[in-house]
Amino acid sequence: MELRHLRYFIAVAEELHFARAAERLHIEQSPLSRAIKELENDLKVQLFERDRQGTRLTWAGEVFLEGARRAMLALDQARKGAEAASKGYRGVLRIAVSDGVAPQRLATLLAKCRQEEPEVRIEPTEMSFADQLKGLKHGLYDAGFALTGNSCNELFACAVWDDPIAIAIPARHPVLEYSELQLADVLRYPLVLPNGDRLAGALRQIQRLLDSVTGVQQPEVAASVASFDLMLTMVSAGYGLGFSTETQLAAYSHSDIVSRPLAGVSAAITTYLLRPRTTASEQLDRFAVRAHSHAICASADQIS
Repeated sequence: MELRHLRYFIAVAEELHFARAAERLHIEQSPLSRAIKELENDLKVQLFERDRQGTRLTWAGEVFLEGARRAMLALDQARKGAEAASKGYRGVLRIAVSDGVAPQRLATLLAKCRQEEPEVRIEPTEMSFADQLKGLKHGLYDAGFALTGNSCNELFACAVWDDPIAIAIPARHPVLEYSELQLADVLRYPLVLPNGDRLAGALRQIQRLLDSVTGVQQPEVAASVASFDLMLTMVSAGYGLGFSTETQLAAYSHSDIVSRPLAGVSAAITTYLLRPRTTASEQLDRFAVRAHSHAICASADQIS
């Protein structure tokens, strides 16, 4: 088995069409078909089913696809690590980011790490929370940030910072006459909520807040979005109200959006640092300490 076999297989598995996969790989279709056949012979399993309805992965193919992606990712990380070492870095931390973690918070932390330990290269990668969990379990990432603290026995999750919830409101909306909003008043209007796949942690935290209001009918959901940027776009277009934080809103420039704090509740979006429970490197330990230190400083700024 050669690396090209893995690359070819992943392309066909993602396209589920040999001609499109060949075009994507910039090769002819016949050598691609031969390479897939060679791979199947080497593995002694059938990876694809082909008939008049098209091309489909077998169950063995689906299992192999997950492993092939991990192998290619590990190879890419090894390449980046070697490049970093050649440029004088003495370590690399691979950090996964999910759930629309506030970019300003992360930028401040990374800047502090770069200032205090410039010889350690930090490589953040954005992905779904499900992919982050898989990557952390299989050692593809050293740590991760997410809005979900429900980890498993193999991972340790610790809250690192809280951002008070703010309501994103379209300009010229009737609720803007109030300097603060009651949650019950917010629920009278359509909402733009996070998507349960891409922003599962954010949705879970917001849903807990919504469930805390009794005697109010279920809110109307105008849209379910996969990013905070898209949520703000939908809000600015007048589709509904959105739940965000002042930190998040500051990272995205939308002149047609005004924010208001919630009155009577101390609701916040919590960000968690996830780490494997195995023995960590000294670089990762120092990174975690800085993340907690950043949380303390952020809390002090909010109080002041």
